[in-house]
Amino acid sequence: MSNQFKNLTIENIDNEHLCCAISDKKHKNGVDVKKKWLKNRMPEGHTFRKLDEKGKVFIEYAPLESAWTPIIGDNYIYIYCLWVAGSFKGKGYAKALLEYCIDDAKKLGKSGVCILTSKKKKPYLSDKKFLIKFGFEVADSIDEYEILALSFDGSKPTFAESVKSHSIDSNVLTIYYGMQCPYIPNCIEQIENYCKNNDIEANLIAVDSLEKAKSLPCIFNNWAVFYNGKFETIHLLNEGYLKKLLER
Repeated sequence: MSNQFKNLTIENIDNEHLCCAISDKKHKNGVDVKKKWLKNRMPEGHTFRKLDEKGKVFIEYAPLESAWTPIIGDNYIYIYCLWVAGSFKGKGYAKALLEYCIDDAKKLGKSGVCILTSKKKKPYLSDKKFLIKFGFEVADSIDEYEILALSFDGSKPTFAESVKSHSIDSNVLTIYYGMQCPYIPNCIEQIENYCKNNDIEANLIAVDSLEKAKSLPCIFNNWAVFYNGKFETIHLLNEGYLKKLLER
């Protein structure tokens, strides 16, 4: 099955599709932004491996030390995303991608592999039940969010100390965002337009460096939302979802 997959590289990325945003024209700008972000990360060991077909089937991971998430640990691989969608489910692709990542981590002499997940399935996070089948265990948790880790040497990653407050000193709608996900530019555009048209104050904070990502006051995989000083979600907000959040 390995010959069915392809890793993005500096040499091929301009001619390859990003399967997470493969069909929607409104995300074209997001795809360009994502590819630029990936080019900067690849020298750090960032890996994007996808099925060599027109489908949403891929895994994306990086050394934890250079992963833009407030999770810390020594010598781990961090999985940003593992996604198999639509008609591609049930064909063993998720298993093949995860096993590739685990084997890669072992070849690199890593201490293990970790991923952000949740006690109950949430959008944009991998399924905890699937990961447990491969030996992943809970390494740390905050509220309903968990770090699952497959440790090779007994060590465990943890959330950064800054995450544990899960609050900020502002009641204004506040969104921390990175440019790793190609959906984010369109989400930002929708939020800005909705807030402007409805006289809603909003603070959109770009997480544009590793240092910022590692010191965030909340769970973060590329997006995090606060309202009335309280952490709400890592769910990407379009206009409809934002409206529901503000009306709660």
